[in-house]
Amino acid sequence: MDTSFYTAVRGAMTQQTHMDILSNNIANLNTNGYRTKNASFLDLMYYNIRGTEEDMGDLRAGTGTVVERTESDFTSGVILQTGGQYDYAIQGNGFFMVRNPLDNSVAYTRDGSFALSERADGFYLVDAEGWLVMDEQQNPIRYNGTELTGRPGIYDFVTTNGMLSTGSNRFVPVEKNGNPYLAGAESRLLTGALENSNADLAQEMSKVIIAQRAYSYILKMITTSDEVEQTINGLRR
Repeated sequence: MDTSFYTAVRGAMTQQTHMDILSNNIANLNTNGYRTKNASFLDLMYYNIRGTEEDMGDLRAGTGTVVERTESDFTSGVILQTGGQYDYAIQGNGFFMVRNPLDNSVAYTRDGSFALSERADGFYLVDAEGWLVMDEQQNPIRYNGTELTGRPGIYDFVTTNGMLSTGSNRFVPVEKNGNPYLAGAESRLLTGALENSNADLAQEMSKVIIAQRAYSYILKMITTSDEVEQTINGLRR
């Protein structure tokens, strides 16, 4: 009977993690460039209830599930016209490349809400946290007093599956994503516009309802297991 408790507790923890992911999606409904996160579940170890598989056939019991990883949905969001001088949106696939001026690390984002920031050698186009925006030659975009020295480049990958989310709507590629390359004609840079989150409130709320019901069933499993344990303990007396 102890297994039923462990399985139920593991399931409750898994659904809590799932709810955290869903609530984060809902909280970022209006965050520019936000990519919806989806939970990927993994079955834990199965075992035979008694005897061997030859004796019992396919009669096996599981030990619950766990959230193996979260995956980002890179489908495009709604593009809103803002008229902002340094607002950019990508129509199609691809990312903006941004570079951390402190350690020169590079990340990619769909959030094009940029601004000018003054540094020791002049003004640069940066994101909300001061990361430098790269042009099509992977050089920082500067402001020469009258105009920008370039425009944000649109970079894409062979596959976006598995890209690491590092927070602040930034992503870092892994080995299977390959090297970044300039996106082709299928991707367009729009000025004076921003891409909104691709999270769908109706879809996320339906997932919340499913997760809540699963959580309630798991709690009933714990209650039932406890009642069985109490009955068995009573018989032993």
